[in-house]
Order: sequence, then structure tokens, then C-alpha cells
Amino acid sequence: MMTPDELRAWRKSERQRLIAERTAVDAETLARWRGRIDAHLEAAFPDLADGTVAFCWPVLSEYDARYFGRKLRERGATTALPVVVAPRTPLAFREWHPGVTLAEGAMKIPYPADSREVVPDTVLLPMNGWDAQGYRLGYGAGFFDRTLASLSTRPRVIGVSYEIARLETIHPQTWDIPADFVVTERGPYRRAIDGWLVFEGR
Repeated sequence: MMTPDELRAWRKSERQRLIAERTAVDAETLARWRGRIDAHLEAAFPDLADGTVAFCWPVLSEYDARYFGRKLRERGATTALPVVVAPRTPLAFREWHPGVTLAEGAMKIPYPADSREVVPDTVLLPMNGWDAQGYRLGYGAGFFDRTLASLSTRPRVIGVSYEIARLETIHPQTWDIPADFVVTERGPYRRAIDGWLVFEGR
């Protein structure tokens, strides 16, 4: 067992390592992985086109959901981006599509400036790291865990990441909330009743 200080230091070190590995991947490979993830999402979750899907603007070579988001909108879905309202508070979600005015937030990440607020049915959640129980290593601010804990109706959470980001464990704490599914370039994983991910790819 690690002390809280040791855990913070470990997570910071792993976060830095995983981001460095991800950003070292060439653009052609990232585009190929994105295409595979798009295809897996489309095959495993055909109902995404029927609802409101939130995703994150990609940074640091994360999976870029904007391509898949365009497909979903063409089929009738509403897409949204998260908005930081204030430090240590839950996120809001605002509708986004090309043409919506964007402002620049933390880490220079764009967010919708004045579109309507929505409640997502599904969140496509990027993961710096992920483990066999579906827990996510994010950027350390805790926004998504805080947001999911605050919602009266929790959306389906689909973590999106790469196989190189898989960890044995992130040493989850009581406030960490696991994803319901994880999708990588390999395929989809489902969180089973016993709390472990089961690979469902073909």
C-alpha cells in the first residue's frame, strides 16, 4: 500500500510517462488507431446516434473523437463538449458542432462559449492510462469523477484509449469511478459484474 503522497507521486510519474509514449507515436499510426476505434465504437454501440454524446477536444495525441462525432451528427445525434465552470466543481456539458463559438480554457483546450447546456447519455472519455477494472488515469484534477458523482442519472461512460496505455492497476481510490466500457484500437472491453474488464472484440 502506498501513502497518499507516494500515490500522488506515482500517478504523476506514470501520467508523464504515458503522455510521452503517446506523443511519440507517429501521426500515421495515430490516424490508423483512430479509424479502428471509430469502427469499434460504431459496431459495438449503434445506439450512440440516438442520443447526446459528450467527448473531449483532443490534446497531446489523444484519440480524436471529432471524426466519429461528425458521423453521429449525420445520423441524428447531438454532440457536446465539457466546460470547466470553476475549480473543484462538476463540469457542465454544452452542445458543440462546427459553427458553435469556441473559447479557450485550461491547457488551451477549446470549449463552447455560449451554446445550450445538455445532459449526455454517453461520455466518450479519454484515458492517459487505464487498468483491468476500467479505472482511468486522467490529468489529476478530478473533474470527471466529481462530475459523474454529481449527476442524478449517470451517463454511460466509454473510455477511449490505446493499448500502450494499459496498466496493471492505477491503484484506485474511493473517489475514482470506473468506465463501463473501454475501447482501444484492439476492440471493446466491457466491465463485468465482478468489476473486471472482459474483451469483446472480434
